[in-house]
Amino acid sequence: MSIQVMIVDDSAVVRQVLGALLAAAPGIEVLHAVADPLLAMERMKSAWPDVIVLDVEMPRMDGITFLRKIMAERPTPVVICSTLTERGAKTSVEALSAGAVAIVTKPKLDLKRFLQDSASELVQAVKAAARANVGRLAPRPPTAAPAGPTQSADVILPAAPMAAPRAMAQTTEQVVAIGTSTGGTQALEQVLTALPRVSPAIVIVQHMPEKFTAAFAQRLDQLCAIEVKEAQSNDRVRPGRALIAPGGRHLLLRRNGAQYFVEVVDGPPVSRHRPSVDVLFRSVARCAGANALGIIMTGMGDDGAAGLLEMREAGARTVAQDEASCVVYGMPREAVKRGAVERSVPLAAIDREILALGPSASALGSP
Repeated sequence: MSIQVMIVDDSAVVRQVLGALLAAAPGIEVLHAVADPLLAMERMKSAWPDVIVLDVEMPRMDGITFLRKIMAERPTPVVICSTLTERGAKTSVEALSAGAVAIVTKPKLDLKRFLQDSASELVQAVKAAARANVGRLAPRPPTAAPAGPTQSADVILPAAPMAAPRAMAQTTEQVVAIGTSTGGTQALEQVLTALPRVSPAIVIVQHMPEKFTAAFAQRLDQLCAIEVKEAQSNDRVRPGRALIAPGGRHLLLRRNGAQYFVEVVDGPPVSRHRPSVDVLFRSVARCAGANALGIIMTGMGDDGAAGLLEMREAGARTVAQDEASCVVYGMPREAVKRGAVERSVPLAAIDREILALGPSASALGSP
Protein backbone atom coordinates (compact mmCIF):
# COMPACT_ATOMS: atom_id res chain seq x y z
CA MET A 1 0.00 0.00 0.00
CA SER A 2 1.38 3.38 -1.04
CA ILE A 3 2.17 6.20 1.37
CA GLN A 4 -0.33 9.00 0.68
CA VAL A 5 1.44 12.39 0.80
CA MET A 6 0.10 15.94 0.89
CA ILE A 7 2.39 18.85 -0.09
CA VAL A 8 1.60 22.27 1.39
CA ASP A 9 3.74 25.08 -0.05
CA ASP A 10 2.83 28.52 -1.41
CA SER A 11 5.30 28.20 -4.31
CA ALA A 12 3.81 26.56 -7.41
CA VAL A 13 7.31 25.67 -8.61
CA VAL A 14 8.17 23.97 -5.32
CA ARG A 15 4.90 22.05 -5.38
CA GLN A 16 5.65 20.88 -8.90
CA VAL A 17 9.23 19.83 -8.12
CA LEU A 18 8.41 18.08 -4.85
CA GLY A 19 5.38 16.42 -6.40
CA ALA A 20 7.42 15.02 -9.27
CA LEU A 21 10.18 13.88 -6.93
CA LEU A 22 7.84 12.00 -4.61
CA ALA A 23 5.60 10.62 -7.34
CA ALA A 24 8.65 9.00 -8.94
CA ALA A 25 9.52 7.12 -5.75
CA PRO A 26 8.20 3.56 -5.37
CA GLY A 27 5.63 3.24 -2.61
CA ILE A 28 4.70 6.93 -2.49
CA GLU A 29 1.63 8.64 -3.99
CA VAL A 30 1.02 12.40 -3.98
CA LEU A 31 -2.54 12.81 -2.75
CA HIS A 32 -2.73 16.62 -2.85
CA ALA A 33 -0.41 19.58 -3.52
CA VAL A 34 -1.89 22.86 -2.27
CA ALA A 35 -0.79 26.45 -1.75
CA ASP A 36 -1.68 27.00 1.90
CA PRO A 37 -3.04 25.34 5.07
CA LEU A 38 -6.61 26.55 4.55
CA LEU A 39 -6.77 24.76 1.20
CA ALA A 40 -5.12 21.76 2.83
CA MET A 41 -7.80 21.54 5.49
CA GLU A 42 -10.50 21.62 2.82
CA ARG A 43 -8.87 18.75 0.91
CA MET A 44 -8.31 16.76 4.10
CA LYS A 45 -12.05 16.64 4.76
CA SER A 46 -12.36 14.10 1.96
CA ALA A 47 -8.98 12.33 2.09
CA TRP A 48 -6.53 12.42 5.00
CA PRO A 49 -2.85 11.91 4.07
CA ASP A 50 -0.39 9.54 5.72
CA VAL A 51 2.36 12.20 5.66
CA ILE A 52 2.33 15.98 5.16
CA VAL A 53 5.30 17.78 3.58
CA LEU A 54 4.94 21.31 4.91
CA ASP A 55 6.47 24.72 4.32
CA VAL A 56 6.54 26.98 7.38
CA GLU A 57 6.37 30.49 5.96
CA MET A 58 3.08 30.92 4.05
CA PRO A 59 0.30 33.49 3.67
CA ARG A 60 -3.16 33.22 5.29
CA MET A 61 -1.93 30.66 7.88
CA ASP A 62 1.67 29.84 8.82
CA GLY A 63 2.89 26.27 8.89
CA ILE A 64 3.33 26.10 12.66
CA THR A 65 -0.26 27.14 13.39
CA PHE A 66 -1.43 24.51 10.91
CA LEU A 67 0.87 21.89 12.41
CA ARG A 68 -0.41 22.51 15.94
CA LYS A 69 -4.00 22.28 14.71
CA ILE A 70 -3.30 18.95 12.98
CA MET A 71 -1.47 17.48 15.97
CA ALA A 72 -4.35 18.43 18.27
CA GLU A 73 -7.07 17.16 15.94
CA ARG A 74 -5.51 14.04 14.41
CA PRO A 75 -1.76 13.51 14.94
CA THR A 76 -0.14 12.97 11.54
CA PRO A 77 3.54 12.69 10.56
CA VAL A 78 4.83 16.00 9.19
CA VAL A 79 8.09 16.63 7.33
CA ILE A 80 9.14 20.28 7.26
CA CYS A 81 10.58 21.44 3.92
CA SER A 82 12.27 24.75 4.66
CA THR A 83 14.84 27.11 3.15
CA LEU A 84 18.35 27.35 4.57
CA THR A 85 17.98 30.81 6.14
CA GLU A 86 18.42 31.98 9.72
CA ARG A 87 14.76 32.94 9.95
CA GLY A 88 13.68 29.68 8.33
CA ALA A 89 15.89 27.67 10.66
CA LYS A 90 14.42 29.19 13.82
CA THR A 91 10.87 28.71 12.56
CA SER A 92 11.55 25.13 11.52
CA VAL A 93 13.03 24.28 14.91
CA GLU A 94 9.88 25.65 16.50
CA ALA A 95 7.91 23.37 14.16
CA LEU A 96 9.94 20.37 15.30
CA SER A 97 9.08 21.23 18.88
CA ALA A 98 5.42 21.41 17.89
CA GLY A 99 5.50 17.84 16.60
CA ALA A 100 7.09 17.71 13.14
CA VAL A 101 9.14 14.57 12.52
CA ALA A 102 12.00 15.85 10.37
CA ILE A 103 13.44 18.73 8.33
CA VAL A 104 14.47 18.66 4.69
CA THR A 105 16.08 21.81 3.32
CA LYS A 106 15.13 23.35 0.00
CA PRO A 107 16.98 26.05 -1.95
CA LYS A 108 15.46 29.35 -2.99
CA LEU A 109 17.04 28.85 -6.41
CA ASP A 110 18.17 25.97 -8.61
CA LEU A 111 15.36 23.55 -7.87
CA LYS A 112 16.55 21.23 -10.64
CA ARG A 113 19.76 20.63 -8.69
CA PHE A 114 17.67 20.07 -5.57
CA LEU A 115 15.73 17.42 -7.48
CA GLN A 116 18.97 15.65 -8.37
CA ASP A 117 20.84 16.02 -5.07
CA SER A 118 18.10 15.72 -2.43
CA ALA A 119 15.65 13.22 -3.88
CA SER A 120 16.87 10.35 -1.69
CA GLU A 121 16.88 12.52 1.45
CA LEU A 122 13.28 13.64 0.98
CA VAL A 123 12.00 10.19 0.03
CA GLN A 124 13.65 8.58 3.06
CA ALA A 125 12.32 11.33 5.32
CA VAL A 126 8.79 10.69 4.07
CA LYS A 127 9.16 6.92 4.50
CA ALA A 128 10.53 7.35 8.02
CA ALA A 129 7.71 9.75 8.86
CA ALA A 130 5.10 7.28 7.59
CA ARG A 131 6.09 4.80 10.29
CA ALA A 132 6.70 7.35 13.02
CA ASN A 133 4.95 6.87 16.35
CA VAL A 134 2.80 10.00 16.49
CA GLY A 135 -0.35 8.42 17.84
CA ARG A 136 -1.52 6.84 14.61
CA LEU A 137 -4.32 4.29 15.03
CA ALA A 138 -2.84 1.94 12.45
CA PRO A 139 0.94 2.41 12.27
CA ARG A 140 2.64 1.04 9.22
CA PRO A 141 5.05 -1.91 9.50
CA PRO A 142 8.75 -1.06 9.61
CA THR A 143 10.50 -0.51 6.31
CA ALA A 144 14.12 -0.91 5.45
CA ALA A 145 16.74 1.65 6.45
CA PRO A 146 18.02 3.99 3.70
CA ALA A 147 19.82 2.13 0.93
CA GLY A 148 23.09 3.23 -0.59
CA PRO A 149 26.81 3.27 0.17
CA THR A 150 27.92 3.89 3.70
CA GLN A 151 31.26 4.49 5.39
CA SER A 152 32.39 3.62 8.88
CA ALA A 153 33.97 5.94 11.44
CA ASP A 154 37.38 4.76 10.15
CA VAL A 155 37.33 7.59 7.59
CA ILE A 156 37.36 10.15 10.42
CA LEU A 157 39.01 8.34 13.34
CA PRO A 158 41.07 5.16 12.83
CA ALA A 159 39.80 2.07 14.63
CA ALA A 160 43.17 1.11 16.11
CA PRO A 161 43.16 2.07 19.81
CA MET A 162 45.73 4.55 21.03
CA ALA A 163 47.51 3.99 24.33
CA ALA A 164 46.21 6.42 26.95
CA PRO A 165 48.72 8.23 29.17
CA ARG A 166 48.55 7.29 32.84
CA ALA A 167 47.27 10.76 33.79
CA MET A 168 44.40 10.40 31.33
CA ALA A 169 43.49 6.96 32.62
CA GLN A 170 43.28 8.30 36.16
CA THR A 171 40.93 11.20 35.44
CA THR A 172 37.59 11.32 37.25
CA GLU A 173 35.99 13.59 34.65
CA GLN A 174 32.80 12.04 33.28
CA VAL A 175 30.86 12.66 30.10
CA VAL A 176 27.51 11.67 28.59
CA ALA A 177 27.35 11.09 24.82
CA ILE A 178 23.91 11.12 23.15
CA GLY A 179 23.04 10.16 19.58
CA THR A 180 19.62 10.62 17.99
CA SER A 181 17.85 11.34 14.71
CA THR A 182 14.18 11.27 13.66
CA GLY A 183 12.07 12.47 16.58
CA GLY A 184 15.18 13.43 18.49
CA THR A 185 14.52 17.15 18.71
CA GLN A 186 11.42 16.64 20.85
CA ALA A 187 13.10 13.82 22.80
CA LEU A 188 16.19 15.89 23.56
CA GLU A 189 14.04 18.81 24.68
CA GLN A 190 12.24 16.54 27.16
CA VAL A 191 15.50 15.11 28.51
CA LEU A 192 17.56 18.30 28.72
CA THR A 193 14.83 20.48 30.22
CA ALA A 194 14.47 17.91 33.03
CA LEU A 195 18.11 18.30 34.10
CA PRO A 196 19.16 20.62 36.94
CA ARG A 197 21.90 23.19 36.46
CA VAL A 198 24.49 20.91 38.08
CA SER A 199 24.46 17.93 35.73
CA PRO A 200 27.07 15.79 33.97
CA ALA A 201 28.80 17.14 30.88
CA ILE A 202 26.98 16.16 27.67
CA VAL A 203 27.98 15.92 24.00
CA ILE A 204 25.27 15.34 21.40
CA VAL A 205 24.84 14.37 17.77
CA GLN A 206 21.35 15.12 16.45
CA HIS A 207 20.96 14.49 12.74
CA MET A 208 19.95 17.92 11.47
CA PRO A 209 20.85 20.07 8.45
CA GLU A 210 23.50 22.78 8.51
CA LYS A 211 22.39 26.04 10.19
CA PHE A 212 19.44 24.40 11.92
CA THR A 213 21.59 23.08 14.77
CA ALA A 214 22.52 26.61 15.88
CA ALA A 215 18.85 27.60 16.12
CA PHE A 216 18.07 24.33 17.89
CA ALA A 217 20.83 24.87 20.46
CA GLN A 218 19.73 28.47 21.07
CA ARG A 219 16.17 27.38 21.67
CA LEU A 220 17.18 24.66 24.13
CA ASP A 221 19.51 27.07 25.91
CA GLN A 222 16.53 29.35 26.58
CA LEU A 223 14.45 26.47 27.94
CA CYS A 224 17.02 24.57 30.01
CA ALA A 225 18.70 25.13 33.36
CA ILE A 226 21.93 23.82 31.84
CA GLU A 227 23.85 25.68 29.13
CA VAL A 228 23.23 24.36 25.62
CA LYS A 229 25.29 25.52 22.64
CA GLU A 230 26.32 24.49 19.17
CA ALA A 231 29.80 23.02 19.53
CA GLN A 232 32.93 24.76 18.33
CA SER A 233 36.43 23.31 18.32
CA ASN A 234 38.17 23.60 21.71
CA ASP A 235 34.91 24.11 23.62
CA ARG A 236 35.34 22.74 27.14
CA VAL A 237 33.19 19.73 28.01
CA ARG A 238 32.10 20.40 31.58
CA PRO A 239 29.22 19.81 33.99
CA GLY A 240 26.17 21.95 33.38
CA ARG A 241 26.85 22.20 29.65
CA ALA A 242 25.56 20.31 26.59
CA LEU A 243 27.39 20.71 23.27
CA ILE A 244 25.50 19.87 20.04
CA ALA A 245 27.37 18.88 16.87
CA PRO A 246 26.92 21.46 14.10
CA GLY A 247 25.02 20.26 11.04
CA GLY A 248 27.31 19.21 8.20
CA ARG A 249 30.38 18.52 10.39
CA HIS A 250 31.57 15.73 12.69
CA LEU A 251 32.05 16.11 16.46
CA LEU A 252 34.82 14.35 18.37
CA LEU A 253 35.68 14.23 22.05
CA ARG A 254 39.31 14.96 22.90
CA ARG A 255 41.25 15.07 26.15
CA ASN A 256 44.02 17.32 27.39
CA GLY A 257 45.39 15.95 30.63
CA ALA A 258 42.37 15.33 32.84
CA GLN A 259 40.01 17.63 30.95
CA TYR A 260 37.75 16.99 27.97
CA PHE A 261 37.13 19.31 25.04
CA VAL A 262 35.63 18.87 21.58
CA GLU A 263 36.94 19.08 18.06
CA VAL A 264 34.69 19.87 15.09
CA VAL A 265 36.00 18.44 11.82
CA ASP A 266 35.07 18.15 8.16
CA GLY A 267 34.95 14.82 6.40
CA PRO A 268 32.71 12.50 4.40
CA PRO A 269 29.40 11.20 5.77
CA VAL A 270 29.73 8.23 8.11
CA SER A 271 26.88 5.72 8.35
CA ARG A 272 25.24 8.06 5.79
CA HIS A 273 25.34 11.03 8.16
CA ARG A 274 27.41 14.12 8.90
CA PRO A 275 27.52 14.62 11.85
CA SER A 276 27.66 10.92 12.66
CA VAL A 277 26.83 9.33 16.00
CA ASP A 278 29.36 6.57 15.29
CA VAL A 279 32.17 9.12 15.02
CA LEU A 280 31.26 10.79 18.31
CA PHE A 281 30.80 7.49 20.16
CA ARG A 282 34.14 6.11 18.92
CA SER A 283 35.95 9.23 20.12
CA VAL A 284 34.23 8.96 23.51
CA ALA A 285 35.22 5.30 23.81
CA ARG A 286 38.78 6.28 22.98
CA CYS A 287 39.06 9.27 25.33
CA ALA A 288 36.69 8.55 28.21
CA GLY A 289 36.24 4.78 28.40
CA ALA A 290 34.62 3.74 31.67
CA ASN A 291 34.08 7.38 32.64
CA ALA A 292 31.33 7.74 30.02
CA LEU A 293 27.65 7.02 29.51
CA GLY A 294 26.43 6.39 25.97
CA ILE A 295 22.75 6.95 25.11
CA ILE A 296 21.17 6.11 21.77
CA MET A 297 17.71 7.50 21.15
CA THR A 298 14.94 7.61 18.55
CA GLY A 299 16.04 7.60 14.93
CA MET A 300 15.99 5.82 11.59
CA GLY A 301 18.85 3.61 10.41
CA ASP A 302 21.86 2.25 12.26
CA ASP A 303 24.14 5.23 12.94
CA GLY A 304 25.55 4.92 16.45
CA ALA A 305 25.14 1.17 16.90
CA ALA A 306 28.78 0.33 16.10
CA GLY A 307 30.08 3.26 18.14
CA LEU A 308 27.95 2.40 21.16
CA LEU A 309 29.33 -1.15 21.09
CA GLU A 310 32.85 0.31 21.12
CA MET A 311 31.87 2.42 24.14
CA ARG A 312 30.53 -0.62 25.98
CA GLU A 313 33.66 -2.63 25.18
CA ALA A 314 35.72 0.28 26.57
CA GLY A 315 33.85 0.01 29.90
CA ALA A 316 31.24 2.74 29.45
CA ARG A 317 27.64 2.35 30.58
CA THR A 318 25.24 2.18 27.63
CA VAL A 319 21.52 2.91 27.46
CA ALA A 320 18.92 2.88 24.68
CA GLN A 321 15.54 4.58 24.52
CA ASP A 322 12.88 1.86 24.57
CA GLU A 323 10.65 1.08 21.59
CA ALA A 324 7.41 2.29 23.15
CA SER A 325 8.70 5.85 23.62
CA CYS A 326 10.60 6.19 20.30
CA VAL A 327 9.20 8.06 17.33
CA VAL A 328 11.22 5.67 15.14
CA TYR A 329 12.78 2.61 16.80
CA GLY A 330 15.58 2.13 14.27
CA MET A 331 18.89 3.24 15.78
CA PRO A 332 18.12 1.82 19.25
CA ARG A 333 16.92 -1.47 17.76
CA GLU A 334 20.14 -1.92 15.80
CA ALA A 335 22.26 -1.13 18.85
CA VAL A 336 20.34 -3.68 20.92
CA LYS A 337 20.74 -6.31 18.16
CA ARG A 338 24.53 -5.81 18.19
CA GLY A 339 24.80 -6.22 21.94
CA ALA A 340 25.80 -2.60 22.47
CA VAL A 341 23.06 -1.79 25.01
CA GLU A 342 23.12 -2.68 28.69
CA ARG A 343 19.55 -1.57 29.29
CA SER A 344 16.62 0.04 27.52
CA VAL A 345 14.57 2.67 29.33
CA PRO A 346 11.60 4.95 28.55
CA LEU A 347 12.30 8.49 27.37
CA ALA A 348 10.96 9.82 30.69
CA ALA A 349 13.70 7.92 32.57
CA ILE A 350 16.72 9.06 30.53
CA ASP A 351 17.34 12.17 32.63
CA ARG A 352 17.64 9.92 35.71
CA GLU A 353 20.20 7.76 33.89
CA ILE A 354 22.24 10.90 33.18
CA LEU A 355 22.04 12.18 36.75
CA ALA A 356 23.07 8.77 38.09
CA LEU A 357 26.45 9.30 36.43
CA GLY A 358 26.98 12.45 38.48
CA PRO A 359 29.34 15.33 37.65
CA SER A 360 32.86 15.06 38.99
CA ALA A 361 33.42 17.24 42.04
CA SER A 362 36.67 18.61 40.60
CA ALA A 363 34.88 19.95 37.53
CA LEU A 364 32.11 21.90 39.25
CA GLY A 365 32.52 25.56 38.56
CA SER A 366 35.16 25.05 35.86
CA PRO A 367 35.22 27.78 33.22
